[in-house]
Amino acid sequence: MTATAPKQHADVVLDTRPLSYAVGEEILGVDLSKDLDDAVIAAIRAVLVDRGAVVFRGQSLPPAQQVAFTRRFGELHYMAVDRYNHPDHPEIFLITNKPVEGEPSQTRNTGRQWHSDHSFAERPAMGTLLYCLECPKVGGTTLLANQVMAYDALPETVKKMLDGRRAWHDLHRLKDFRNRPGFDSSERARTPERLQPIFRTHPETGRKAIFVNEAWTYKIEGCTEEESRPILEMLFAHQTQPLFTYRHIWQPGDLLFWENRVVQHYAPPDYDMSDPANVRHMHRTTVAGDPAY
Repeated sequence: MTATAPKQHADVVLDTRPLSYAVGEEILGVDLSKDLDDAVIAAIRAVLVDRGAVVFRGQSLPPAQQVAFTRRFGELHYMAVDRYNHPDHPEIFLITNKPVEGEPSQTRNTGRQWHSDHSFAERPAMGTLLYCLECPKVGGTTLLANQVMAYDALPETVKKMLDGRRAWHDLHRLKDFRNRPGFDSSERARTPERLQPIFRTHPETGRKAIFVNEAWTYKIEGCTEEESRPILEMLFAHQTQPLFTYRHIWQPGDLLFWENRVVQHYAPPDYDMSDPANVRHMHRTTVAGDPAY
């Protein structure tokens, strides 16, 4: 594989280079602040579906333009818990370790377990777009894991045992979320637990991917939590092996766009969070998806 590999989709040739063996492609020479034509958007989407994630570096992307670019890929998914949204652009979820009104930000530890965004929703997110405004000089990275590769590498006996089975996903199983101040019963009612397939089928490629995750999934349908635990822990350990992963080292101006249908992500606490100079400030927008099957 060459360092730079132009890719052609319909009438558009994109200049790209792989981010890793497992997942991700950098797209070069595209200014996301411009009004891109439909053919370019279709080409970007094709690379996204093929490689699970794309990154655009050196972007200058005000909130309104990030929202507009996100809309080109589908309906926006709004957070059920809206108190962490951008004050002027509710479509944007603020992930920051900057103090908020003199108090530590409640989103400073977002993403500390592997997960697929909104897998607990009736329509789990199709895509997530994370734009970096500020990042630590060292660390503050994001890891991605290819769940199609993870599924393909499972033993056939495991595939047969779990094919067609479902598992429970619950936002409120996440310890960090349960312990945040301001949580109320109305937010719980808007985010009920939900059954999702253990192996999800991609609606465009037909390929299967592992869809359980350590943040939200706690029990297999028809089993107790105790009975489910060894099976789920086996899947959690398998699906995030280094072979399936990519670690993104942020630069301000990066926009990382990943497919939640086939990719899980994790934000490790890999920087000195006691140093106020280590600011990690991100804008996240999300594309709604379809019910998983």
